[in-house]
Parts: sequence; structure tokens; C-alpha cells
Amino acid sequence: MPPKIMRPYVLKRHPLQRLASPALGFSSLLHFAGLSSFGASYKYLIDYPTPINEAYGWHFQYLTILGLALSTLTFTLASLADLTSSRPLFRLKNRVSVLATPLEVLISTLYGALVSIDKELVIPPEFQLGLLPDISFHAVPAVVLTVDYLLCSPPWGIRFREALGVSTVFAFGYWFWVELCYRHNGWYPYPIFDVLGTPWRVVLFCFSGLLMAGSTEVLKWVYAKLNGVDHVKKA
Repeated sequence: MPPKIMRPYVLKRHPLQRLASPALGFSSLLHFAGLSSFGASYKYLIDYPTPINEAYGWHFQYLTILGLALSTLTFTLASLADLTSSRPLFRLKNRVSVLATPLEVLISTLYGALVSIDKELVIPPEFQLGLLPDISFHAVPAVVLTVDYLLCSPPWGIRFREALGVSTVFAFGYWFWVELCYRHNGWYPYPIFDVLGTPWRVVLFCFSGLLMAGSTEVLKWVYAKLNGVDHVKKA
């Protein structure tokens, strides 16, 4: 009788990944909760319309809503992976998360800093948000995506210079988009853009790109402290 061939054991998740994902359980509950919050945020935009609803670019003029769209894409892929146990969908989710998670951390950080100075720099007086919508737009995405990365994802292999390149391209791409909307609408989505001249806008977007790349490094550092270090890194 020929000897039985032993098949190599294949890990279902990265050895540093703390919790099972994709999987039914905490992973699927986290992603469902996140999508529920994101959906409520979109519903708020429709239920409480402002002139932005009829403007060129809709609410996607706001960095907050662009971040929300990326967060929604990330958690949609994650939920589908949970339901189907699809590794390709899970890998795609992790790739999108490398952009979406630092972006949401950037949005929460900038928003909190500017609000502490003057809330009307980011939201006109006539468009002020209630506490729950404010948290839903500006805090929940950063929190749930960070939890997803720290507990339900493998470590990122992206290096700082790569993160800086991606974040800088995204920052100046957003500036181009804002200026395009301004040409059609005649006003900026954020009042701070009216306060700053062009040179200071360049400084703001350069700083934002640097801060987003720094957010990537901080998240990687926290992941390493919580879960350990991957000595075989792949970008």
C-alpha cells in the first residue's frame, strides 16, 4: 500500500492577525455595524438636503464624504468576504483599507483640530450638524476601520515613502477636484478654502498628505505593539 501523501497545512489567516476574518462572528458583526452607520450617514444627506445636494459634485465635494465612500467600499468587500469566505475579496479589502483607514484617521484629526479652533472653518453656520450625525460622519469611520485593521487584518507592508507618495497624489487630486467644483458652483465646500489664499492651500494639502502618511506609520506601529512584528514583509 503506497504511503499516504500528507498535504501541507495552509494557514487560514496571517499568523499576526488577531481574530478570524473573513469569518462569521466578530468580523461580520463589525462590518455589518460599520455599513449600517455608513448607510445612516448617506440617508441623512438625503433626508436633510442642503444646496450641496443640487451642486456640481454633490456631497462628494467634501473630503469627509469621499472618505465615507472609500470606507463603504472597504466594508462592503469585507462583508462579502465574510459571507463567502472569499480570500480574493479579503485581499482586495485589505488593499483598499491601506488608503481608506489612514484617510479616515486624517479626516477625524483635521476635523477635530479645526473644530477646536472654529467650527465654522469646516461647516457653515446654516449647515451645522447635530451630535449623532457629527459622530457618524467624523468619528465612526475612523474607529471601525482602525479596529478592522488592528484585529481582523494582516499587517500592512507599505513603506513610508510609498505611503507618502500615495497620500500626496490623493491630496492634490482632491485639490484639483475641489477647484473643478468651484468653477461650476462659484463657492468652496469648506469655508477654510475661502480664508486661505493659493499659497496657503498648497501648504495645507502638502501638510495633509504628510499627516496621512504619518497616520499610516502610526497605525502600523500600533499594530506591531498589539500583534507583533512580521519579519517577512511584502509590499
